[in-house]
Amino acid sequence: MEDGTADVTVAQNTSQHRYQIRVGGAPAGFTQYLTHDRTHFDFVHTEIDDAYAGQGLAGVLVRTALDDVRAQGKRAIPHCPFVASYIHKHPEYEDITDWPED
Repeated sequence: MEDGTADVTVAQNTSQHRYQIRVGGAPAGFTQYLTHDRTHFDFVHTEIDDAYAGQGLAGVLVRTALDDVRAQGKRAIPHCPFVASYIHKHPEYEDITDWPED
């Protein structure tokens, strides 16, 4: 990472419907999603533990999750305000985004 944080990993946990980020093997946060059908990930919440705040981990987490959504040939629905903000700042994800109607 740009800030020098070593050993950052992101993995999908399908049983808990989330992507999880770890730093040095320790859990640091997650982005939660719902699956209404087989084509969409509806992102509803993103959280980074206070101990890891301000390190850019939420951006790494969401970028990795969106890249995985794309790789799976699926689409994202950003109900989570952080995910929505991230996509607004990174329009390269607009092509896989379906904005919520509510």
